[in-house]
Amino acid sequence: MKQRIGFARWRSDLASGGNRYDDELAVALRALGLDVREYPVPGSWPVPKQQERERLSGLLAAEQDWLIDNIIGSAEPEVISAAVESGRRVTMLIHYFPADDPALSQRVRKRLTATEAQAVEAADTVVVTSSWAADQVAARYGRGDAVVAIPGVAPAELAIGSARAGNPPMLLWLGRLTQTKDPLTFIAALSRLQDFEWTAQLVGSDKVDDDLSREVRERIDQAGLSYRVTVLGQRSGDALESVWAKADLLVHTSRTETYGMVITEALARGIPAIVPAGTGAVEAQGVGESFPPGDADALSAVLHGWLSDPELRQRWRDEAEKLRLQLPTWADTARIVAAALPAGASTVG
Repeated sequence: MKQRIGFARWRSDLASGGNRYDDELAVALRALGLDVREYPVPGSWPVPKQQERERLSGLLAAEQDWLIDNIIGSAEPEVISAAVESGRRVTMLIHYFPADDPALSQRVRKRLTATEAQAVEAADTVVVTSSWAADQVAARYGRGDAVVAIPGVAPAELAIGSARAGNPPMLLWLGRLTQTKDPLTFIAALSRLQDFEWTAQLVGSDKVDDDLSREVRERIDQAGLSYRVTVLGQRSGDALESVWAKADLLVHTSRTETYGMVITEALARGIPAIVPAGTGAVEAQGVGESFPPGDADALSAVLHGWLSDPELRQRWRDEAEKLRLQLPTWADTARIVAAALPAGASTVG
């Protein structure tokens, strides 16, 4: 008999860490023998349109046991409450905190703070992607029993890097071009480092915020960096692996982050990272340095230290190569999530 679970998950046409986590988790849960029934929920979540709200309203009646993304559940706590009251069991999976999203207005963020608190309270179980996120759930919502299921990572080829090939070090920024991911702080920091030899690539969808994407390119031009900073847009498969192979350092500038899968993906290739302090990204890091989010001067100082010190670069690289052999797998993640599902979950033959 297989344990059966419905998975109400947000679907986006553009690559995202949340979608990636859900994809990998669903596959890994099935490999453990669970019957995972996916229910894609497209739309402008966590700020859905009325018709998107209406489509969600009766969804949880379809299964007895559920996983639901908090990007959906945080906006519609009544759906979770109604399902639990009707005898269904709901586990909410928290990828990020919508109330921290700088792309949303203060009014919307305040509303989402309240509605997510209601959703967290209503859910039978809460699963988060880092210990940092578990601490945040406890501090914000008073729920201290969140289960931590950090993202796994697939094995990858060791990156050769650019510096080892006799070229200037390549700094990689990887993520959607959004206010949350904050590419402008990266560009501002690079503008202060023009006396050093380096190149940089920004990789990720530039279709989310057209104004910001345009500003990123303008700032690069204004700083006179067009000859060595490239905005590549979204990459996947072999094209993305080609980028990874040339990278010497990952620079992660997200203003808020529950974990940061891209950081462990870098580690899997022996690439160290600079990450924003006070976020879940520090938990994922392993080796490197941090800086206050949004502080271009501080980021520039950290990059200055790395670029000017060959011994430091080698130490970080050596440590990253050791850590790549100790990273969690998606099977590890799935086992934690499966064990967290409420007891008595429905089964099918």
